Amino acid sequence: MEINNLEKNNNINLENNLVNENTQKNFLETILGKTINTAVDIGIRAIFPNFVEDQVINIKDNLLNYGLKDGITKTIDDSVDLGKSLIGIVTGNFENVSQMQTAIQSGGLIDGISSLLDNIVDKVNQSGLINNTVAQTIKQGKDIILSNVENNIEKSFRNQYAVIESTNKYIDNWKGYFESKNFEGMKKEYDKIESQLKSIAPIEKTINDIKTIEVLHNLIKNNGQDFNLTQEELDLAEKLK
Repeated sequence: MEINNLEKNNNINLENNLVNENTQKNFLETILGKTINTAVDIGIRAIFPNFVEDQVINIKDNLLNYGLKDGITKTIDDSVDLGKSLIGIVTGNFENVSQMQTAIQSGGLIDGISSLLDNIVDKVNQSGLINNTVAQTIKQGKDIILSNVENNIEKSFRNQYAVIESTNKYIDNWKGYFESKNFEGMKKEYDKIESQLKSIAPIEKTINDIKTIEVLHNLIKNNGQDFNLTQEELDLAEKLK
């Protein structure tokens, strides 16, 4: 089976995950957007400990309806763009998670979220959906929200380091089993790699390694676990070294 044909029928769907600037920005929008949203929710609950659940939900919904969600996405994008410029990534992609984290920190994400909250709270207050007391309480307790945001972002990056580390370990294990022509061992590691795909940062080297493993794994699998490869296929395997 030709490699090009096999790539059209692979089990791990990476065609839409080819690493580029937009892919990485979308990843950060998703992971950080969820993180910030959760942190704001926790912060509001902490600011209003005596409010019942429905009251807290109502405050959060009003903030969302007046632009909090879209504002978070734009603030993340602006922080990524500014951070990349400040750390010297004018063109091209992040090469590792550490660069992502440094760009976010350098790009002023926390300050951006702080300004965003002030703006959204003012809009909701002016609309009459929250009174002056609630609006002022949110602003006065904003440091609690921002502290949650900062802590949750750090936790997200720590988790991402762990995901990358474990994925690279599975990749190395797969390579070892491939070299020893142990398909059962390959399958075990392949399944672990597959389970990480939804949560792993789109870093070019890691994604390229996974893509190469995907093609070789399915090639051998569909050939009845035959490890006799053509020169073209062997050249592909060399990319993993």
